[in-house]
Amino acid sequence: MSEQSPQQEFSGLRMGKPFGIPVYVSWTWFIVAAFITWMFGDRVRAMLPELDATAAYAVAFVFAVLLYVSVLLHELAHSVLAKSYGLPVRRITLYLLGGVSEIEKEPPTPGKEFMVAAAGPVLSLGLAGIGLAADVFLVNGGGIPEVLIWQLWVANLIVGVFNLLPGLPLDGGRMLRAGVWKLTSNAGSGTIAAAWGGRVLAVLLVVSPIAMSLMSGQEVDPRDLLWPLVLASFIWLGATQSLRVARIRARIPQVNARTLARRAIPVVAETPLSEALRQAAEKRAGALVVVDHEGRPVAIVHEASVQATPEHRRPWVNTGSMAKSLEPSMVLAADLTGEALIDAMREAPAGEYLLVERGGEIYGVLATADVNRVFSGV
Repeated sequence: MSEQSPQQEFSGLRMGKPFGIPVYVSWTWFIVAAFITWMFGDRVRAMLPELDATAAYAVAFVFAVLLYVSVLLHELAHSVLAKSYGLPVRRITLYLLGGVSEIEKEPPTPGKEFMVAAAGPVLSLGLAGIGLAADVFLVNGGGIPEVLIWQLWVANLIVGVFNLLPGLPLDGGRMLRAGVWKLTSNAGSGTIAAAWGGRVLAVLLVVSPIAMSLMSGQEVDPRDLLWPLVLASFIWLGATQSLRVARIRARIPQVNARTLARRAIPVVAETPLSEALRQAAEKRAGALVVVDHEGRPVAIVHEASVQATPEHRRPWVNTGSMAKSLEPSMVLAADLTGEALIDAMREAPAGEYLLVERGGEIYGVLATADVNRVFSGV
C-alpha cells in the first residue's frame, strides 16, 4: 500500500540510499514478516510436500522479503519521478501496511500529481506482468522458484490493482484528486472528492465481505473481517487526515505577514525591561526589537521570557537578556503572503520573525503563534 505524505516522526532501521533517497524499515515490518512467514509457510508445505517444516518456513520468509522489495520498487517509482519534477523526497519507509514515500511538497500541477501517483501502481503491474511471463515461459517446471515467482506476481497484481482504487490515501485517490483538480482548477475540491472516495472505500471493505456471506447463507466469520478492518481503518484515517489538510490549505490565502504582524519598536540592549515595555505601551506596539547603536536589528525580545519576569524585577533586567539573536533566516519580507510565507517559515522554524520593508526598515514582528491561530479549530 502506498501513500505520499508530509514529514512525520519515525524510528527504524536505515537500509540504504538508492537514487539519493534514504530508505528505512520500521520495526512494524518484522511483525508483518513473521505473519506472512507463518501464513505462507503452511501453503508452501502443501505446494512442495518434499520440503520439511524448516525449509518451508524459510521459503515463506524469502517471499516476505521479496514482497517488500517489490513494495520498495513501487515507492521508488513515486519518489524518483517526484524528484525529477523538483519535489524534495525526505525518505521512504517500509512498515506494517506496505510503504510510504515522504514527498515534502505537493506537485504544482494536476498533470504532475497524476503522473507521480500513477507511477507506483504502473510499476507494480509491470512487475506482475514480468512475473507472469517468467512463470509461464521460464520456471514452469515446479519447485521453489516457481512457487515464489507465482506468489510474487499475484501479490504485485493485487498491490497494483488495490492502489488504483479511487480514494485517498491510495494512489488511485491521488489520481482522482488530480482529475477533479484539472476539471475544477481547484486542488482543494480534488482533495475533498478523493477523501470522500476513500471513506466510501473504507466502508465497502468491511460491508462487502459481510454482505457476500449473508447472500450466500453462510455465517460471518469474525476472523475473515480482521484484515478488511485493518485496511479500512487505515484508509478512513488517511482520508480524514486529507480532509483536514484540505481545510487547512483553504485558509492559507488568509495568511498575510503585514496583517498578522505586531508593531515593533527598536530598543538598545541596555534599556531596562520596564522602560522598554513602557515605550511599547506608549506607542501601542506589541513587540520589541533590540538594535545596535547604529540602529541595526540584532535580536527579537522573546515574549514568553518577558511574561515570565515578575514586574518588580523588570527595572533591573536589561532588555537584551530577554532577546534571541537574529539569524538571517529569521528576517522575512513584510509583503509575504499565503504559501510563500508558510514555506519561508517552514524552512526556518522559529517563535518570532522580524519583518522588514524592501529597503531594510523594520516593519514589525511576526509571531508563529499568531499564524497558527489562523488555522486553529481546523
